[in-house]
Amino acid sequence: MRVLPKKGIVLEIGSGTGEHVVCFAKALPRLVWLPSDPDAASRASIKAWTANEGLTNVHTPVAIDVREGVWGVEDDAPFDAMMSLNMVHIAPWEAALGLLAGAGRLLRPDGVLVFYGPFMLGGIHTAASNAAFDADLKRRDPRWGVRDVDDLIGEAAPRGLELLELVEMPVNNLS
Repeated sequence: MRVLPKKGIVLEIGSGTGEHVVCFAKALPRLVWLPSDPDAASRASIKAWTANEGLTNVHTPVAIDVREGVWGVEDDAPFDAMMSLNMVHIAPWEAALGLLAGAGRLLRPDGVLVFYGPFMLGGIHTAASNAAFDADLKRRDPRWGVRDVDDLIGEAAPRGLELLELVEMPVNNLS
């Protein structure tokens, strides 16, 4: 991924089963990866994926609830980059706010925060499938939903973060 540094440490937020961090760690071996997930079963899966692939550049996953003011990774900070793939829509808005606050606290001044997933632009879904997905998410939990890039930008600014680039990705996702 061209926006990530050539070397350094990347904190992944909401790593899920670990498939993404394994893919990135294999493709970018000069980076050290610190995966995280609040779910114990997901952290066990990350450990298993990492061990199966024999990766030495992936640290043991940690439990982070981004809504908390202290994440337990402060000793590893500042981070060169943080990534959150497919997380902010499957979590309460407070999680997105907590993630932005954490990035403001824990990233290097020139660090990069990368989001990936479905997003709205200017209050409008980028595809009918994203609108249907948003409705389905809200049926499952009314606190969930596809987030608007403008809302994230507005909340990022007071935390010292700014949007540098918006990239269209496959299947109506944005990065």
